[in-house]
Amino acid sequence: MIVRINNSIFEIKQGDITKEKCDAIVNAANPRLSPGGGVSGAIHKAAGPELWEEAKKLGGCRTGEAKITKGYRLAKYVIHTVGPVYKGKPEDAELLRKCYINSLELAKKHGVKCIAFPAISTGIYGYPMEEAARVAIPAIIEWLRNNSMHVKLVLYDRKAYEIHEKVLKEIIG
Repeated sequence: MIVRINNSIFEIKQGDITKEKCDAIVNAANPRLSPGGGVSGAIHKAAGPELWEEAKKLGGCRTGEAKITKGYRLAKYVIHTVGPVYKGKPEDAELLRKCYINSLELAKKHGVKCIAFPAISTGIYGYPMEEAARVAIPAIIEWLRNNSMHVKLVLYDRKAYEIHEKVLKEIIG
């Protein structure tokens, strides 16, 4: 599903984020920025061992923040952001929102024209998919109203895609 917002494109699609052709791929990272399971493991594997070698030098990353490295074999850049471990508290949503906004701001600072996000925190960190979509999608749309970029939300499975598509349709009418 593709939506135009001013001079920007917001796209929600099902697929493998490591196959996306974008300037920047967002890694749903752990605080050490080390290769993990899920999307983080796939991104590290696709980018190559140089990604971890560079990420080690960043001194980790706090929840809600974003850090950037070269993307090596994957893209021009990998933007690492640490989502919240879901606890069902109001601060979960604010930290998740910060992941998207801080990643977008960092991408803008580095001249990124196209960025691909996974559904941050919805894997091992346990954030319920629909709740996460209701945080991520409005944050991205709000940011795109004042900035120009092609933003892709790349969802690994059909159910995740359908949930995000439903939420986007509700928001845009």
